[in-house]
Amino acid sequence: MENFNRLNDLYFKKLLGDKKRKNLTLSFLNGILNKDDENYFTDITFLDKDNEPLTLDGKLSKLDIRADLNDGTQVDIEVQVCPFKLMAERSLYYWSKMYSEQLEKGAEYKKLKKAIAINLLAFDYLEDEQEWHNIYNLLNVKSHKKLTDHIEIHFLELPKFTLKDMRKIRASEAWIAYFSGKYSKEELEEIAMTTPAIKEAVEFEDTFLQDKIERRAYEQREKAIRDYYSYMNAFKEEGLQQGLEQGLQQGLQQGMQKGLYQQAIQTAKNMLKDKVDIKLISKYTNLSVEEIKKINEE
Repeated sequence: MENFNRLNDLYFKKLLGDKKRKNLTLSFLNGILNKDDENYFTDITFLDKDNEPLTLDGKLSKLDIRADLNDGTQVDIEVQVCPFKLMAERSLYYWSKMYSEQLEKGAEYKKLKKAIAINLLAFDYLEDEQEWHNIYNLLNVKSHKKLTDHIEIHFLELPKFTLKDMRKIRASEAWIAYFSGKYSKEELEEIAMTTPAIKEAVEFEDTFLQDKIERRAYEQREKAIRDYYSYMNAFKEEGLQQGLEQGLQQGLQQGMQKGLYQQAIQTAKNMLKDKVDIKLISKYTNLSVEEIKKINEE
């Protein structure tokens, strides 16, 4: 299927949020978190977060996969399709909830485990960063030493991603190449030679699209997203038009005020030449006595 959106919430969660394919989720996480053979995550337990969001924003643009890894690490994968300016604040908020929910009342802080938030974005967010993958920790502003490794927030910006060398591709790049939609099935097959999980993802994609019920649900989600963008663009255009009209009106008013002011000054000059009393000039020009005195001095 051409232009298949792999960030579609329905598809993404079935691909990486199902325990039947947890090997794919582990491949994705180990790649993004740059794990080697010694500290490779070997198991994952998905938390029950299957309730469908009720709001338009949540339904169209936000998806999360919450899970525990085999060493107790907490992870939250967020997918954001529609541009959102407050991604940092929202990610930090959800990270804090994930971190705090580890402890029951009265439990000791030493039981807290590392919490990782991963934001997969379909838009450019970090304007001052050139790299597609940026990681944030809690650091000393002077020494840049890390206070704790318990907090880790990742931003993966798909539009910034470009595959440099297909022969030396890393697992993280393979997954981002897959989700970016920039590469053909033939190129993904070449990528799958170094990252077998991508081959399995492509095979699942084919099975998913052959299921009439799943494909219909996918198409309905895509239509909802297109409608959302259409509404937003219409509101934006209407707002721009109103802004232009208001700006033009304000400009005319300012121009008129400026013209009247200049005319008042010229009238004051003429009356001063005729030696008219300053208070009388102020009365007829609406200029202050101080302004007229200044004009007279000049």
